[in-house]
Amino acid sequence: MVVVQSPDIGAFIKDLRENARISLRQLAEQANISNPYLSQIERGLRKPSAEVLAQLAAALRVSTPAMYLKAGLLGSDDHHGVPTAIAADPLLTVAQKQSLTQIYETFVRENARAEETATPESAPAAPAEPTVATAKKPTVKKAVKKAVRQQAQEEQ
Repeated sequence: MVVVQSPDIGAFIKDLRENARISLRQLAEQANISNPYLSQIERGLRKPSAEVLAQLAAALRVSTPAMYLKAGLLGSDDHHGVPTAIAADPLLTVAQKQSLTQIYETFVRENARAEETATPESAPAAPAEPTVATAKKPTVKKAVKKAVRQQAQEEQ
C-alpha cells in the first residue's frame, strides 16, 4: 500500500465545515479538540492524528476512511475512491454525503458476504468467472454516480 501525504487535508476539513455551516468553534467542540488546534489544522500548520481525523469525520458526518484517504493515511485503492469522491463533491449536502457513503459501504459489505458464502473453502478454484462482488462493483459505482447526478440536477 502506497501512503501519499496530502497537504490539503486542512482545506478539505475547512470546506466540509463551511458546507455544513458550522463555525470553527462548534466543530472543535463537537470533535472534542481545541479551537486553536483545529484552526492550525485547517491552515495546514498541524497534521492531525488518525484519532483526531476520526473525531472530525464523525462530527462532520463523513466516513472515516474517506477522511483517512484524504489525509494520506490510506492507499488509494478502489474501495475508498467512491467515499472520497462523495465526501469531496461540493454539490452534495452533508446529509446527502453521509447517506450515499452509508449506502455504498452497505453494498460493499453485502458483496463481500455474498462472495464468502459463494466460495466454499474446500472447493477447488473455479474457472475465471466473475464473482458476485466483482460483478456488482461497477454497478454500485454507477448507481452512486447516477444518484449524485440526479440529486445535483434536482437541486438546480
